[in-house]
Amino acid sequence: MTATDGGEFHSLARTSDVAPGKNKAFQLNGHDILVCNINGEFYAVRNMCSHAEEKLEGGRIRGHCVVCPKHGARFDLKDGRHLTPPAWTGIATYPLRVVDDRIEVQLNPQDPPAPKRVASIGM
Repeated sequence: MTATDGGEFHSLARTSDVAPGKNKAFQLNGHDILVCNINGEFYAVRNMCSHAEEKLEGGRIRGHCVVCPKHGARFDLKDGRHLTPPAWTGIATYPLRVVDDRIEVQLNPQDPPAPKRVASIGM
């Protein structure tokens, strides 16, 4: 994820700190941030599952998703939306950029999009 507005970027880690297909948590100014590396594309999300307040660090990366290691909920790393139960809400994302070999984030987490509502059809 890349952003150019919304505040100052802060150095968080080196690109070599997060291997491709892996994730790693970092603490910065009270924020618990999970950085995920998908084939050299980096994403930053809140390191907390919205279902049971469990850490996402160590969860499997599948496509552009992180899977909660505790109960299996999936979250889209691009925008934080939840994709599978047991989570029913998404997780915050952090604007991120890579400068040389440094991963930088803005400390203004972005809320995930609102879940789509499905209308029920009565018979």
